[in-house]
Amino acid sequence: MMTSNYSVGMETLLQQHLISPAGASPGKEQQAAGVGILLQIMMLVLSFVLGHVLRRHRFYYLPEASASLLIGLIVGGLANVSNTETNIRAWFNFHEEFFFLFLLPPIIFQSGFSLAPKPFFSNFGAIVTFAILGTLISSIVTGILVYIGGVTYLMYRLPFVECLMFGALISATDPVTVLSIFQELGTDTNLYALVFGESVLNDAMAISLYRTMSLVRSHASSGQNFFVVILRFLETFVGSMSAGVGVGFMSALLFKYAGLDIDNLQNLECCLFVLFPYFSYMLAEGLGLSGIVSILFTGIVMKHYTYSNLSDNSQRFVSAFFHLISSLAETFVFIYMGFDIAMEQHSWSHIGFIFFSVISIGVARAANVFSCAYLVNMVRPPNRKIPSKHQKALWYSGLRGAMAFALALQSIHDLPEGHGQTIFSATTAIVVLTVLLIGGSTGTMLEALEVVGDGHDAHDGALVESFDEPNGYIAPSYGGESSSGNKLKMKLKEFHKSAASFTALDRNYLTPFFTSQGGEDDEEEELMPSPRR
Repeated sequence: MMTSNYSVGMETLLQQHLISPAGASPGKEQQAAGVGILLQIMMLVLSFVLGHVLRRHRFYYLPEASASLLIGLIVGGLANVSNTETNIRAWFNFHEEFFFLFLLPPIIFQSGFSLAPKPFFSNFGAIVTFAILGTLISSIVTGILVYIGGVTYLMYRLPFVECLMFGALISATDPVTVLSIFQELGTDTNLYALVFGESVLNDAMAISLYRTMSLVRSHASSGQNFFVVILRFLETFVGSMSAGVGVGFMSALLFKYAGLDIDNLQNLECCLFVLFPYFSYMLAEGLGLSGIVSILFTGIVMKHYTYSNLSDNSQRFVSAFFHLISSLAETFVFIYMGFDIAMEQHSWSHIGFIFFSVISIGVARAANVFSCAYLVNMVRPPNRKIPSKHQKALWYSGLRGAMAFALALQSIHDLPEGHGQTIFSATTAIVVLTVLLIGGSTGTMLEALEVVGDGHDAHDGALVESFDEPNGYIAPSYGGESSSGNKLKMKLKEFHKSAASFTALDRNYLTPFFTSQGGEDDEEEELMPSPRR
């Protein structure tokens, strides 16, 4: 992910943050750095305090992420209209390299580390369908609609490949606001797993599609080359997943046999555990793979295997540590993004492009959710089908956030002058609209769809049973249906047997091999991960 741009990006960061501009004394520059960092800390403190007050009073119309974005917008607006010095304002510029290298890894790792494996893997087929096929559908539909709007002179016209690039970057969802409200109100475990799992894998898919479209545009690729790029994407995904799983298994063996779980080596144990996620992320990036996918699966494997090899004190520390840094990173991202939105120069002359883009992503999200849900329900038994109200909640939860914003900011450098700026302005408007308006109305939406408070009863038991027990995943009764129905029934049985076989393989071989407890003393997994914010 932008591996070739790392050296240039870090040089830019050094130039903008560490090197004094001509005519500025080192003391003046150091003072400006102190003021800039102080303002960032003050906004973080204000965001956490305000979020606590809002959550305590159950005021869901302004979630924590929305409050953080709003704080950044207000402070950035004040700094923009005031006579703030340039060297102070430079400390608030949103840099894609800083986001991808330092802010994103702890957020993604915590997503995998806090992910309860039972609901995730029992819905894995549906999650992959929504995240990969659904994101592809959403990107193509958005790109086509935006192109048609330009051809018919309803909005600013962009070339078709650039429309597809816009469709790819705007398809990256960030439903952190929706997920936090899901947990506060309590909702169905399967619905939470679908939204959470899709959002994590969706980021990798959106980045890969954006880079694919950028490659097609820069090389004027033919259909054959485009097919090669698709194969490259599949190779990247499988390779990244393999790298992440491999690093996770390596860490499990290290902590099992190194004998670090004693009191005087607790600091070393915690330091090594904290380093492995970044090792996985940078290994994948260095190999030209996706660090997001790699660190995600590292988090899942390390929680399932490595975590049980730690001492009790180290377990408590690493759980609190990763939750802490992911919360700080997420809050800072929204503040950082809000401030930069207020400070950047936007192309507001193409209001039609922004308005039509909002409609397009709504239509594309509907095409994504409802078509994929239809495909998933075709192969699921009646007791496991995705109900209509969950499909509507999935459609509503497709907020856009930091990932779309970072890719849009990169598009300014990737596209001709004017085109990238128009895409960036449209993405900015969509991010603000979805986070503030849709995020604030999520609680009302959940109550209207009647999906509040049904996540801890019968669904939980059915969910655990469907993943663990051999007879939990019940295929529908086909009676005297046609041969095609019998074939579908056989496929469902084969799928169920393979899932049960993997569960048995994990319980009988993987867990005893990679852990020191043999799976007997493992703690009870929560059905919902701990809050990310």
